[in-house]
Amino acid sequence: MNFNSKSVSVLLVDDDEINNFISIKLIKKALLNTDIIACLNGKYAIDQLVDTQKKDPSKLPDYILLDINMPIMNGWEFLDEYKRLNIDPLGKTKIFIISSSVFSNDINKARSYPLVKDFISKPLNVDKIVELFKVEDHNHA
Repeated sequence: MNFNSKSVSVLLVDDDEINNFISIKLIKKALLNTDIIACLNGKYAIDQLVDTQKKDPSKLPDYILLDINMPIMNGWEFLDEYKRLNIDPLGKTKIFIISSSVFSNDINKARSYPLVKDFISKPLNVDKIVELFKVEDHNHA
C-alpha cells in the first residue's frame, strides 16, 4: 500500500519537545508526504483548530496524536473542549491518544471516548506509526 499518494496532515499535541522532535522524525520516516504541526498544550491546539475551522474546515488535520498529561489543558480536557466546540462535525480527523501512561484506567478512559480511535503507548516507533496509519488508510480505501 502506498501512503505517498496524498499528503497526510498530523497535529501532534504533546508538551515534551524532545518527544515531539523524535515523533516528527519518525512520522516523516514512516510517511514521506506528511505535514506535521506540534502544539505544546491542548489549549494552544484547540485555538489552532478553531482558527482552521473558521478559515477552511477542509484544512483540519487528518490525525491528531494527543498526549494525556500536559500543563494548561490536558488530553482529557482537550477532548471535552474539542467535542463541545464541535470542531470537526464531518469527522475528518482521527484522534489517537499517545501516552506513556500504563494505567489501565487511562487506557479504558481513552477508549470510552467515541472521538478516540485508539490508545498508543509511547515511545512511538516506525512500526507503530505505519500500523496506525495503515489501519486507517485501509478503512477508507
